[in-house]
Amino acid sequence: MTSRFEKDYHELLEAVKQQGDEVEVGEWQSQDVRSNPDMISRELMHVTFGMSIPSTMRELDTQMGATLSRPWAEDHFQERVSGYPLNPPPSESYWPYAQEGNATHKEGELFSHTYPERMWSKSAGHMGQRLDYERMGIRFPIGDLMDVVNQLDKNPWTRQAYLPIWFPEDTGAVQGQRVPCTLGYHFLVRRGKMDIVYYIRSCDLLRHFTDDVYMAARLCQWVRDQVHGPNMTGPGSFVPGDLIMHISSLHFFRGDYPIVDYKLDQFKERTKGTEIGPDGEDEIYGAPV
Repeated sequence: MTSRFEKDYHELLEAVKQQGDEVEVGEWQSQDVRSNPDMISRELMHVTFGMSIPSTMRELDTQMGATLSRPWAEDHFQERVSGYPLNPPPSESYWPYAQEGNATHKEGELFSHTYPERMWSKSAGHMGQRLDYERMGIRFPIGDLMDVVNQLDKNPWTRQAYLPIWFPEDTGAVQGQRVPCTLGYHFLVRRGKMDIVYYIRSCDLLRHFTDDVYMAARLCQWVRDQVHGPNMTGPGSFVPGDLIMHISSLHFFRGDYPIVDYKLDQFKERTKGTEIGPDGEDEIYGAPV
């Protein structure tokens, strides 16, 4: 049986293929690609994707279907929530889409940023080390993922539980550095459920989208479990709710066209006469599918 997510993913591939515009940005991951026509992107703007988040990792893994990068996605998620500002994270060595060992994205032995570093920024040192003191902002100590957990523990109904990934040092990419695609995650508890709203400026539909969705949903599960444990029930308890993902630019590249056609043809062949699994109500807004 084909999962609902797989169906929606291939609908997005078809939408970008049929409805997207070609855009020559001229750079990719801070690198100049103007001389490479294969790096001209095909893009849909302002796409919003939504899906229900199951309560367990196993259910989520099943829901994602064949498009998830296993075991990398879960391994890297565990690095993100490890409490350590890892740079580089060990899983970078076997990311399925790594090119040249990711060397072109590093400054020496370090990346310009990593997600573990941004999620645990209060103890992140300039040279990739973990500091034994907390870093300061302009007036107050820098917060991290555990501060968001503590905020939700103190007041589950807060509207302030936001984890930024995009930092002021990214603004303008003044040093020509690679900057995060993710802007941040907002957690909101209502009606016994915790939703996570995921803001992302740029998302590669072929290489990143599925893993990004998975790790955002896992983050919602993890935060929920940290606040009151996975088995708590009764007044004041809540379960994972919905993932709402706002994507400014959803795209793939001209050089990917044969891969996209192959994926769409294979999916159509594989799903002839099959049913779509009841994985909850996934929704796509903004993409004319």
